[in-house]
Amino acid sequence: MREVTKAVFLIMLTLNWTGVYSQSRTELEEKKTRLQKEIEYANKLLKESQVNQKNTLGKLNLLNTKITKRQELINTMLRQSQVMERQIEETQGVVKALEEDVERLKSEYAIMLQYTYKNQKFYDRLMFVFSAKDFNQAYKRLKYFEQYANHRREQARLIEETRISLSSRAEELTRKKRELAVVLEDKEREKITLSEEMDEQGKMMETLKRQEKDLRKDLERKRKEKERLDKAIARIIEEEIKKARAKAEKTTTAGTKVTSSGFALTPEEQILSSSFSDNLGKLPWPSERGVITSTFGEHAHPTLRDIRTFNNGVDIATEGGSKARAIFDGVVSAVIVIPGANKAVMVRHGEYLTVYSNLKDVFVKPQDKVKVKQEIGSVANDTEEDRTLLHLEIWKGTTKQDPAKWIQARK
Repeated sequence: MREVTKAVFLIMLTLNWTGVYSQSRTELEEKKTRLQKEIEYANKLLKESQVNQKNTLGKLNLLNTKITKRQELINTMLRQSQVMERQIEETQGVVKALEEDVERLKSEYAIMLQYTYKNQKFYDRLMFVFSAKDFNQAYKRLKYFEQYANHRREQARLIEETRISLSSRAEELTRKKRELAVVLEDKEREKITLSEEMDEQGKMMETLKRQEKDLRKDLERKRKEKERLDKAIARIIEEEIKKARAKAEKTTTAGTKVTSSGFALTPEEQILSSSFSDNLGKLPWPSERGVITSTFGEHAHPTLRDIRTFNNGVDIATEGGSKARAIFDGVVSAVIVIPGANKAVMVRHGEYLTVYSNLKDVFVKPQDKVKVKQEIGSVANDTEEDRTLLHLEIWKGTTKQDPAKWIQARK
């Protein structure tokens, strides 16, 4: 029975690993599906912009995003195939152990049958019992025959159960090999598509480099717009902090607390602020659909080597006619209008603030209470760039936050 125990232990160990691998495979499959959807949406936006034959920075950013997502997809598929290969390797080990167990059990069973055949005469067994010295020995000999019969039946049951388990594992192995083949085939197909997209990227960059003068002019215009927006945001945040402190000084409400960010919060505002903080990585997107084309932080310009830009938030490419939505409950602090830069809405959530800019129309006004996913404005469409881009910023007092860390991954 020692060999059988070894096989059972191996099966139990594999089942334990299978649980871990299943979770890993499920997570990888979910990520793969999400990336495929994001690539598909980026493709849709690029096709819509093909009406304008001109190569633009907006198109290049979309293409760059698509390439990044496809590279991530290929890496996900690689990890997926590695997990599957490990599962196949372990399943092959179990199949081999089960095959060895079946052969050994059959061999033991054959020996038992031969012994039974040689001693199957009832008279011989009866004489063996009656030849005992005393009743106690005779009883033991009867029990021996009973236990031997039970053991033979148990051996037959073990053979059948092991055979069924072996058949099931063999089928599982075949299925896993087929799944792995599909993943590897898809990965190779994605690599070919990636190569084609990178060729397209190179051609587009060469075209845009020849438009350096126009790019620098456009970049300067956007820099000034961003500067005006940044100043407006800083001013409004400062005013909000002052108003909150002045209100706290006048009120007799118990429990008012001044946070490290400078805000004086009432107990209700503290709850709202804490709730916002607890939703890190779980907040909804500020648009129903979209793909991030520019992330938070400093970036090298895609075509102008000597230029670096800093993004205070994230830029989300979406469809024409899309609406901006509040990502959490809050109160509208301000509606900002900047000539040449459309409009922006700032919403306060305790000591946190969210800013939604590049809006054509605004549906709210200062001091309005808004609910999560409530539409607050329509996203402006840049006809020259042929794109619809929503800019989102998140602040904790006067400290910029990376919105990508706050909003949940697309499903």
